[in-house]
Amino acid sequence: MTGKSAAEGRIGLLNGFAAYGMWGLVPLFWPLLKPSGAVEILAHRMVWSLLFVAAALLVVRRWAWLGELLRQPRRLALVAVAAAVITVNWGVYIWSVNSGHVVEASLGYFINPLVTIAMGVLLLKERLRPVQWAAVGVGASAVIVLTVGYGRPPWISLCLAFSFATYGLVKKKVNLGGVESLAAETAIQFLPALGYLLWLGAQGESTFAVEGTGHALLLAATGIVTALPLVCFGAAAIRVPLSTLGLLQYLAPVFQFLLGILYFKEAMPPERWAGFALVWLALVLLTWDALRTARRTARTLAGTSRNGTTGVVAGSGGAVAAGTAGAVRPSEPVAAAAEADPLEARP
Repeated sequence: MTGKSAAEGRIGLLNGFAAYGMWGLVPLFWPLLKPSGAVEILAHRMVWSLLFVAAALLVVRRWAWLGELLRQPRRLALVAVAAAVITVNWGVYIWSVNSGHVVEASLGYFINPLVTIAMGVLLLKERLRPVQWAAVGVGASAVIVLTVGYGRPPWISLCLAFSFATYGLVKKKVNLGGVESLAAETAIQFLPALGYLLWLGAQGESTFAVEGTGHALLLAATGIVTALPLVCFGAAAIRVPLSTLGLLQYLAPVFQFLLGILYFKEAMPPERWAGFALVWLALVLLTWDALRTARRTARTLAGTSRNGTTGVVAGSGGAVAAGTAGAVRPSEPVAAAAEADPLEARP
């Protein structure tokens, strides 16, 4: 590795830590916006995110994608679906944090890789390896244990996980960059969100101009809180291997979980610990299997390259183009961060 590439790798790794660290610490931010309700916070997030991202795109002059998108009704419809799904994801997460369910919200991002794999099997007819089947089975058992522990299904976790996985599936089909995608989705959200805020103000129930300048600035900062990790992730994604990004993605739910039990003092009776332990076991199985498959694929590609063969090498569950050593299937947990481009879906 040259000095320049090593430096680029370090920059990418720092940006990756920054992105997932911010997503992991964001539960500390949403309570600062009280007494605003979850729906008002969500509407402000939509409005200010568009303004912030539009300003960023204006600075870098990246608008060519917009005309192309507008000429493709199918992609535009998929963007609208993505905007609807992300609205659910953001809204549930903000409500859960401000209602004292940080730990349960973190569980949603722990089980997301399992849900992604399940959707791959059900919707895309993907074939799983035995270890992946075992991981999914352990994850299903964890949901049963947690249902007993909570006295109800962990619906917050399931809603976050399924909306996140659905969003990733739609995003993959749209095939837009992170910043561009966020701009397109918040543009669709903008008018309904602005209309709701104006209605709230007309009813005398808005907190934006009532709770002081500091509170108004915090609501406006929701745009920065949404977009800044996206910028850091983009810088990381082009500099570090996919497998590294996939491992870094676990930082966010780990930080959220720790905040839930150490800072917010949420209860964790034994049955919940048991459920979380099963989820973590499933993730260990998935990650080990994905890294093992990636190493095998890398060795196969290296051997093919030495033999002077070009084209496509068959990988587990799909084909991997020559020159992409270390790549794994989109359903793999270590690939989820880049394949699904889940930036906007993050809390």
